[in-house]
Amino acid sequence: MKYFIFILMFFFFLSATVQAETRYISNIIKVTLRTGSGIDHKIVQMVKSGQNVKIQEQGEEWSKVQTPNGKEGWVLNRFLTAKEPDFIALAKLKKKYNVIKVQLPAISEENKQLKEQNIKLKQNLGKHQSESNKLSREYDKLKDDSAGYLDLKVKYEKTVANLAEQSNKAERLEKELLHKYITAGLTGAAVLLLGFIIGFSTKRQRKRTSLL
Repeated sequence: MKYFIFILMFFFFLSATVQAETRYISNIIKVTLRTGSGIDHKIVQMVKSGQNVKIQEQGEEWSKVQTPNGKEGWVLNRFLTAKEPDFIALAKLKKKYNVIKVQLPAISEENKQLKEQNIKLKQNLGKHQSESNKLSREYDKLKDDSAGYLDLKVKYEKTVANLAEQSNKAERLEKELLHKYITAGLTGAAVLLLGFIIGFSTKRQRKRTSLL
């Protein structure tokens, strides 16, 4: 606990802004605020320890000061200090400590939630990283498949073109063969007819010769 309070005091002193013309009544019970710079002057007010005052006039032994309520008077310099009294600093630190102590459960709960969120984020990050690696592999495979597909498409198009060319050739050959068959058939029929005519004519001539 003492160590924690010391740390808080250290940071407090670092962050505290001390006005150059502000002084504090040092760690005694009360001091007299007099109308002049000497103990023979009338007491204006009793000032408690820790009370801050504004320096109006700096003297070698006495200084003229003004209290927060507007009272002015002279105080012995040995009762003034530029450093805030320890009990005031300690009271401020205790107040800050109590505030932190009240806030500590909420801070602890928030810290717990942040840790849980951090764990979830790491898990999600690992999941997304895995999905990213999977997509990268699928992308590489798709590129390879696409290259193979393009090669296959080129081969298919060549095959289709060759098939169309072969079909055209087959169709032309079929037409030529049909033409030849028709021509051969007609030629054969003509030969048969011609042979029949010649045979018939020869037969008639033989009949006529026998009659003569």
